[in-house]
Amino acid sequence: MTTAWRLALRDLRRGGRGLLLLALCLFLGIAAIAGIGSLSASLLAALDTQGRQILGGDVELSVSQRRASVEEAAAFAGSGRVAEVVSLRAMASGPSGTPVLVDLRGVDDAWPLVGQFRLKTGALAPRPRGDQIALAPAAADRIGVRVGDRVRIGMADLRVIGLIAEEPDRLGAGFALGPPVMVDMRGLDATRLLQPGSLYESHYRLALSRPDRAQVTGAALVKRFANAGWSARTSAQAARGLRRGVGQLGQFLLLIGLAALAIAGVGVGSGVAAYLSAKTRIIAILKVLGAGSRTIAAIFLVQLGLVAGIGIAAGLAVGAVVPGIVAAVAGAALPVAPRLALYPAPLVSAALLGLIVALLFALPALARARAIPAATLMRDALATRRLPGASVMIGMAALLAALVALAVLTATDRMLALVFVGAVAAVVVLLWLVGLGIRAGLARLPRPRAPLLRLALANLHRPGAQTDRLVVALGLGFSLFVGLAVIDTSLSAELDGAAPAKAPRFFAIDLQPDDAAQFRRIVTAAAPDARTEAVPSLRGSIVAIRGVSVASMKTLPDGAWVLRGDRTLTWSADVPPRNEVVAGRWWPADYRGPPLVSLEDRAAQALGLRIGDTITVSVLGVDVPARIAALRRIDWGGLGLNFAIVFSPGYIEEAPHSLLASVYAPPGRDGVIARRVAAALPSVTMIRVGDVIGKIGAVLGQVALAIRAAAAVTVAAGIAVLIGAVAAAERTRRYDAVILKLLGATARQVLTAQAIEYALLSLVLAVIALIAGGGAGWFVLGHVFDLEFAPDWTVVALTLGAAMVMTLGIGLLGSLPALRARPAETLRFL
Repeated sequence: MTTAWRLALRDLRRGGRGLLLLALCLFLGIAAIAGIGSLSASLLAALDTQGRQILGGDVELSVSQRRASVEEAAAFAGSGRVAEVVSLRAMASGPSGTPVLVDLRGVDDAWPLVGQFRLKTGALAPRPRGDQIALAPAAADRIGVRVGDRVRIGMADLRVIGLIAEEPDRLGAGFALGPPVMVDMRGLDATRLLQPGSLYESHYRLALSRPDRAQVTGAALVKRFANAGWSARTSAQAARGLRRGVGQLGQFLLLIGLAALAIAGVGVGSGVAAYLSAKTRIIAILKVLGAGSRTIAAIFLVQLGLVAGIGIAAGLAVGAVVPGIVAAVAGAALPVAPRLALYPAPLVSAALLGLIVALLFALPALARARAIPAATLMRDALATRRLPGASVMIGMAALLAALVALAVLTATDRMLALVFVGAVAAVVVLLWLVGLGIRAGLARLPRPRAPLLRLALANLHRPGAQTDRLVVALGLGFSLFVGLAVIDTSLSAELDGAAPAKAPRFFAIDLQPDDAAQFRRIVTAAAPDARTEAVPSLRGSIVAIRGVSVASMKTLPDGAWVLRGDRTLTWSADVPPRNEVVAGRWWPADYRGPPLVSLEDRAAQALGLRIGDTITVSVLGVDVPARIAALRRIDWGGLGLNFAIVFSPGYIEEAPHSLLASVYAPPGRDGVIARRVAAALPSVTMIRVGDVIGKIGAVLGQVALAIRAAAAVTVAAGIAVLIGAVAAAERTRRYDAVILKLLGATARQVLTAQAIEYALLSLVLAVIALIAGGGAGWFVLGHVFDLEFAPDWTVVALTLGAAMVMTLGIGLLGSLPALRARPAETLRFL
């Protein structure tokens, strides 16, 4: 090994530049995986560190549509210091009279238990009291008020005493459609918005003397008031939705990173093959001088290990600082500032993945180099390539199994990771077979009469051609970008076109049943062509399935969103619009028997529920057992009034409830409708559907930006692979160019032949990308997002066009050195 090390280092100092592609490919793949993993870990660590402040205490107990009774409040106070927060949506209007949707929170004097509430400079008081209100700057801008002005919410006329600068538990409040505003409990009572059936939530935060008993305390209080509808969470569970979103997005981005690493692996194979191909004469000389195959393998294994180590180390260094870079560049767009630290787990995982990929793709080239005979000195141009031996194939299989196991075991969603890795492996094998098929097919085609076309086709199937590797690497990259373009444009079409055309203009919540007729008259007077739909609504949560308590389940099934927290539910004598019964039978219109229920079909499938099974729903603290009578398929795309849970009329009607209404009106009348409803029915909250779509679009835009940033690494890896393929064929191309020029060909003719070659290859890759990427996009849209397959083919064509131009441009640029080669020097060397 001492001799091998000395020779390896000496050769690296003299001609190690040929391994730059190996280092570059590993750097790109490792940087992507380590950066995504580190960013996800830093965000989750920030949520863990700030969990107590995000929650507002050690334990939070929540209930819908009511506040705590005297007995419940006394029990809470006996467990620790208590602060009460009531949250709901409301309409706020200023001097202009135009109502604006806001997220209203009423807090008591003990709030906040953790952190500090602070108003911006110029506030008239430190916090709102009585007829005072504090607004977020966005709320003040939308309402059109300043400090000292008055704002009307419900029946209360409130004075603005300041703009909110810091609200410690805002992140724990979750997704909000409107900007936040804050009053105290007296101000909240003055609005008179808390009516029977109104949609609001009461939160009671507890600061315990022993925070380590938060889980036990919360569970004990929920058990004490078992039938009262309480739910508990601790600081470790704060911002659950955000945690789940960060984890899911991180997992998806990590899968893109794995795709980039797979493409980079092909580049590693090309780079190592090109490097070792250039060392053929050196290997033969060493064997003539007595070096054995093990020594040869050790020399190049040392070289590859050193260069791969440099590439992996550089990738890990960049990945480790990604959280800091993202915080500096896009910190304002993040829901929480990343906790800047070194996170070993994603770095170690990325390093192991990089080492396995480097060995997996370099092993065949190392095996071929080890088997080069000494006679190659006399006839290397005629040396034949052989398939790797059985030991090499077994080693590659073991490395592949280790790669799959590591990728799956380190994923948060292991099933998704397994499916993705399997799909990528299948696509790689398919692309490789396509590449081999192209070479075999072109070899059997009749030779064209046009010399340049004949030469271009020959370059794609001749011995040593890199066609199969290029098809695999660039086919993966092109397919990924086509898939992203299909998903992105279909999603944009759904949000920008289909949804506004089918969706109502407003949702009206907290509409009292006695005010329904007046509400319809107001809307019709403001917009004669408008129509309204109104259904009863109340909040409830599924607490048991087939007699098994949801609280006793250690883990919830995948897709069991219907079990997470309270849901809005209704009852109906008839099948609701935009709903189709797909299993069971709907109850008669005059049914008044024991409670029956209908569930959305996919929610029932996720829970394993069938017709005849029972569920128990807690409504205002009362457990309502019901038998499943029908399953429905719902058209969610129209954004109309749709409910996952629909009860039969009868028993459920006795619960206090309000109405949920949708308003369908022609464009241009939104402001008039909102102002007239706010003036006549101030307790009714009007949610503009366009604002909802805008909020969703903003979130999806941020997600799309993150996906594109991760996908950019894949493009860079694809470019590196293309460069590597060009480098691998550089020796052969230089020899061909010299021979052609000696036979009278001009540089333009040689370059034209190569342009035809890369153009044909790009065309083949575009067809493959359309099929593979389009199919992947169709699957994601139909089975993940449940959206219509409506891509913008112009954008898809531009994406493919850019990929083709890139392939052609890099291929031609890489061919220029071969055209500048001197005949005498080249032939003497060869």
